[in-house]
Amino acid sequence: MAYNIIFYFTDQQRADTCGCYGQPLDITPNLDRLAAEGVKFEYAFSPQPVCGPCRALFQTGKYPTQTGCFRNNIMLPSGIKTLADYIEEAGYETAYIGKWHLASDGELEKPPTIDHTITPIPRELRGGYTGFWRTADVLEFTSHGYDGYVFDENNNRIDFKGYRADCITDLALDFFEERDGGKPFFMTISHIEPHHQNDRKCYEGPKGSKEKFKNFVLPEDLKALQGDAAEEYPDYLGACESLDQNLGKLVDKLKEKGLYENTIIIFGADHGSHFKTRNRDSHLNGYDDYKRSCHDACLRVPLVIAGGPFKGGITVEELVSTESLPKTILAMAGVDVGDAMIGENLLDVVEKKDAERPNQVFAQISESRIGRCIRTPRYTYSVYAPGMNGGEAAASDIYEDDFLYDMEKDPYQLNNVVDSPDYMDVKLNMRERLLDWIEKAEGNRPVIRD
Repeated sequence: MAYNIIFYFTDQQRADTCGCYGQPLDITPNLDRLAAEGVKFEYAFSPQPVCGPCRALFQTGKYPTQTGCFRNNIMLPSGIKTLADYIEEAGYETAYIGKWHLASDGELEKPPTIDHTITPIPRELRGGYTGFWRTADVLEFTSHGYDGYVFDENNNRIDFKGYRADCITDLALDFFEERDGGKPFFMTISHIEPHHQNDRKCYEGPKGSKEKFKNFVLPEDLKALQGDAAEEYPDYLGACESLDQNLGKLVDKLKEKGLYENTIIIFGADHGSHFKTRNRDSHLNGYDDYKRSCHDACLRVPLVIAGGPFKGGITVEELVSTESLPKTILAMAGVDVGDAMIGENLLDVVEKKDAERPNQVFAQISESRIGRCIRTPRYTYSVYAPGMNGGEAAASDIYEDDFLYDMEKDPYQLNNVVDSPDYMDVKLNMRERLLDWIEKAEGNRPVIRD
């Protein structure tokens, strides 16, 4: 049986915004129901906490250093077989709706030299998707929290009025009136919410969010570090609630069309948000932003898969990386890509097929620094390349210690013990593990200096 597959993913959403991950406010009942039916990955982490690089990985199953898309403003290169290529070859109809962020190219933080940010994305830059298309390359440039536009598969501009998450979902629902019922489908709904609106420099929840969520409770890291969350969190939560309501609309449409029982839904995010609390050190190229660091605030994301073999209300406690999503999606479609993509089939983790599986994840960090990170159940260890700009180079031959956290004693990562003599043995062990990861991912074993 060929399952339909939907990848519903959000932008800059922390795991702890969701009820099934401990959010005290009842803002994600639809996701919580999917978690109760399917599989929740308790400790899922982004492999790259920047929009463009993470999306490039989602489309290629390769690290950003392999594709060259190590930072924003780099287009997806040609000549790499993508998720869309594989799944269309397997007989799937495809649909992509929302934010793409892989069709414009240029220097970081400067106007792109190849610019499709507010114009249609040419077919050759759509990563192999040939089907239903309701997309903008940089959705925050063609829209705000309310109102905006995208383009269809024929380059026609489609304007929308209303709250953006609602409108993007409604555009996705149009697919079900047009699809080829003779084929299974793979749909991606790439929301920009709850990402801040770049030109207005704030989060934009639905109208009334500030009042509705005025009694919010900040996560402990944000409470302690005091970035801009005290002001921005109500709108952030409002956007997250809207995303969940729209997930519910999608589920209702699948049930209406008789498709729900044969559809696998993946809910995830590209990365989280640390609300301007982490990137303040002098070696970080002046960044003071929402992501681009090794901390759980921006690496730990919600990940729920429900449908098909992902069932039973299971919670997986092992650490996993969303780098595994392309390989997992293709495995659901009956395609085994072997070593052509990084990561693992997450169903194998659910079914505990590998007793020797290392319980750790790896992340590459760019723009704020050239950084590398390893996360185990107890420790986070991260390094950076001294004297180098994370927007200009993808990797380094030399790194230095950046952060070490003991989550058993310090679950909110508030006490950096990277220079503590008490943790020297731990640091050296984590250093060797990280070097093994870098060598495996990048084909080079750098030096990490004390």
